[in-house]
Amino acid sequence: MKKFGLLVAGGIAALILLSTIGPMVGLAVSVVLLYFIFKQFLKTESTGAKIGLGIIGFIVLMASIHNAPAIIGVAAAYVLYLVYKKWNQNKHTKIKEDSDPFANFEKQWNEIKH
Repeated sequence: MKKFGLLVAGGIAALILLSTIGPMVGLAVSVVLLYFIFKQFLKTESTGAKIGLGIIGFIVLMASIHNAPAIIGVAAAYVLYLVYKKWNQNKHTKIKEDSDPFANFEKQWNEIKH
């Protein structure tokens, strides 16, 4: 039953991730553009160039805000990662040790020999 729940959660997360690939790419491109515009803004000394870069930067910032659904896609990717991690998790079983003193002696003797 637990695997079925993980399968459903993973399926929903995968669908959300696939539906938000476009905004995620748009957000990545706009963030890279903002970075380069900001670096160029800091380098330039001309007031006219600073005003022009400020206007272009504002337009690109508005484009990146328009791609806000990409944040939901990133969250879906994280949920998908958690589902994958939980699916492949091994169950830990504890081995009950015998309290027989002779069995413990044999085990310890084998450990010492190897």
